[in-house]
Amino acid sequence: MIPTLGYYSLIISAIFSLYTFVIVIFGINFKSYPLVKSSKNSLIVSSVFVTLSSLLLLYSFIKRDFSIEYIYQHSNRSLSLTYTISAFWAGQKGSLLFWGWTLSLFNAVLILSNRKKDIEFFPYVISIVSFVQFFFLFVLIRVADPFSKTFDSVTGKSFVPPDGYGLNPLLQNPGMIWHPPTLFIGYVGYTIPFAFAIAALISKKLDNEWIKSIRRWSLFSWFFLSLGILLGAQWAYVELGWGGYWAWDPIENASLMPWLVGTAFLHSAMIQEKKEMLKIWNMALIILTFTLCIFGTFLTRSGVLSSVHAFGETGVGPYFISFIVLCLLGPFLLLIIRKNYLKNQNEMESMISKESMFLFNNFVLVGIFFVTFWGTMFPVFSELITGSKLTLGISYFNKVNVPLGIILLILMAICPLISWGKTSLQNFKKNFIFPIIVSGVLTVIFYAMGVRKIIALIPAAFIVFVIMAIFMELFRGTVVRKENTGRNYFISFFTLIWKNKRRYGGYIVHIGIVMMYVGMTGIGAYSLEKDTKGIKPGETFEIGRYKLLYEDIKYLPSNTKEIVYAQLKVYKNNKPLYRLRPEKNFFPNSEQPSTEVSIASTLLEDLYVILGGYNLNSGVASFKVLVNPLVIWMWLGGIVIFIGTVIAFWPNGKKINPAVNSAVNFNIENNQEIK
Repeated sequence: MIPTLGYYSLIISAIFSLYTFVIVIFGINFKSYPLVKSSKNSLIVSSVFVTLSSLLLLYSFIKRDFSIEYIYQHSNRSLSLTYTISAFWAGQKGSLLFWGWTLSLFNAVLILSNRKKDIEFFPYVISIVSFVQFFFLFVLIRVADPFSKTFDSVTGKSFVPPDGYGLNPLLQNPGMIWHPPTLFIGYVGYTIPFAFAIAALISKKLDNEWIKSIRRWSLFSWFFLSLGILLGAQWAYVELGWGGYWAWDPIENASLMPWLVGTAFLHSAMIQEKKEMLKIWNMALIILTFTLCIFGTFLTRSGVLSSVHAFGETGVGPYFISFIVLCLLGPFLLLIIRKNYLKNQNEMESMISKESMFLFNNFVLVGIFFVTFWGTMFPVFSELITGSKLTLGISYFNKVNVPLGIILLILMAICPLISWGKTSLQNFKKNFIFPIIVSGVLTVIFYAMGVRKIIALIPAAFIVFVIMAIFMELFRGTVVRKENTGRNYFISFFTLIWKNKRRYGGYIVHIGIVMMYVGMTGIGAYSLEKDTKGIKPGETFEIGRYKLLYEDIKYLPSNTKEIVYAQLKVYKNNKPLYRLRPEKNFFPNSEQPSTEVSIASTLLEDLYVILGGYNLNSGVASFKVLVNPLVIWMWLGGIVIFIGTVIAFWPNGKKINPAVNSAVNFNIENNQEIK
């Protein structure tokens, strides 16, 4: 009964989505408000039915209804409630339903929050989002029904297994609870900016209103995509057991590519708002970002590329390829047709200006995207040309993207110190001398402390430069605000940020990004690794300043899994610190054990221990041990990015003194002399 109800809810939801798409087009053509209103209502009804379907699947998971094949494949009776709920998005069908469900909720929010929107523009937005929603519902109904029954492979008849196959052991990690949903929210969220962009192209309303309307949606989507990528990296670090956080895996790259282009758009959109420039470029970026979100979904769920994250080869590929082609060809053809409406109102005044730095930033981000895209898709291209799949290793990505990443860091350092329009030589000298001196002095200190690798010294120098640049920006803004308001430094500092949330929220995000650079530089330049074999209980081995005493190995069975764990006592400079416990976990229905690494983190470094081979009778075991410097700064950087994004996203309240705020902003943005 419930599977049938869930499936037919999907069908009804799809019908209402299709009705929305058709009726809103009639509403646009006949300028009929009742038809447009009907389309809005029908899209909300569609959202209700896909929500009902999703809740029914969730209920079936909790009730352990193994008559549904998807539930049988991804859960069992011993699975905890938390992982049972997260199993909803563990497989292809559930994750596609989650995609469609999230989109339907966003669409409902969009409609309810734009009830008084321009009738000549907003219906176009409705037509686009309803079509995307219909596509996902159609794929679910046609080839990825999450309510399909479990069939006996011998008799060919449906049946109810007594227990399920269980969740993949690698997915039984807290990362499974948060990483996929945040990533999906980021992917899905970009549907709204895309819809506004296409609506602007179709309706010829190509002033800056569409870009202002999507600013918060773009930031919201970018934040969740960032969070999803970071959570995925942290998950890989603690679960996959190879000591790193990013392997340039195709599915990892699939999430990074829209993030790169979406980040470029966030910066270039500011140029359009302030200078009426880069209109065609911005359109191209947002179209590409959305298409890459669909492409990322396609890569993960089609099985076209092998990956530890992919769901294997399935039937959704042709549908997604067709949709991707449609998302690219249609909008770019429309963009070419409308190019005369998208002419720049201003020209670039100087190469030493904020807008030129933003443009260079865009080129670098898009450059990293193309490098990543080429490396990711190279197996497909090589198979088309040579007949065999060839892959590009991690070294290809690092050789090209690491230097580009350092250039991005340099641009991040320069941008806060220069003005819109053009920067005078005098202003340039005044703004750059202090950060250059501090950066130079600290780089020498780093060198004296033993940081000798050029791959660490260059990023370190510019990390300091970025921090100093942002510090100067905050300091000068605080001084200007104090001069204009007469309040003390403390209040002036916080009101400066609160009255300019977008600007200073962005700078705080940059601080978070810089903290991640610290982590990436540390692990990239100074990671230590040691493989030990044949270690007996009571023996010790060393790595860096650490000495590890292997005490024992034990077997611990439980109701849900069997655990084999080793216990090691850790010393540093001959002083005992703590014990570590790397494990191998064996789950029913899983041929391979899962590795549970043991990590001790400090602000300076992680000690990371992996249990390799072992003999329970003799106690002899092998270990892989790493010392990863500064990794924790990556995760802390994520927290700072969250804080900065919340500030930038927060609605503007009532301005206490608009004249003062305007004067302060003018002074700050033009780097004028402070009294």
